[in-house]
Amino acid sequence: MSVDVPSPALPPVLASIKAEAAASQLPYAGGVPPAVAWQLFSAGDVLLVDVRTGEERKFVGHVPDSLHVAWATGTALTRNPRFARELESKIGGKDTPVLLLCRSGKRSALAAEAAAKAGLGNVFNVLEGFEGELDERQQRGKADGWRFHGLPWLQD
Repeated sequence: MSVDVPSPALPPVLASIKAEAAASQLPYAGGVPPAVAWQLFSAGDVLLVDVRTGEERKFVGHVPDSLHVAWATGTALTRNPRFARELESKIGGKDTPVLLLCRSGKRSALAAEAAAKAGLGNVFNVLEGFEGELDERQQRGKADGWRFHGLPWLQD
């Protein structure tokens, strides 16, 4: 006889984002602004997983206490074929609320979509990423992103 284990309740802000994402037919749970991501993570309501390469985390910086599962590796950014399995293992299950962070929010959106296809139902993308979008001078971090918003980060 199997027992149904209730899935963890989503914080209200994530439940709202998830409902909006579903209504928009987004292929994953939704996008979370950086400041909201930090509030949820620092309160212990979600896990934060950096999906950038190990080199990016080391040389560009990372969020303290964030987890790491690379979406792609190496300078060619070869996709990690075990990403969804590694993510599920690292976060402890398919229903754990988790926020994915990359450089600009693009790889983490792809990673969130792959996770959703693998049955992980509460995987969200951190909008703007760690460094933000390129500006007119082809530089990041001048208009948006985790660091631009002054949120906590470390550099090795």
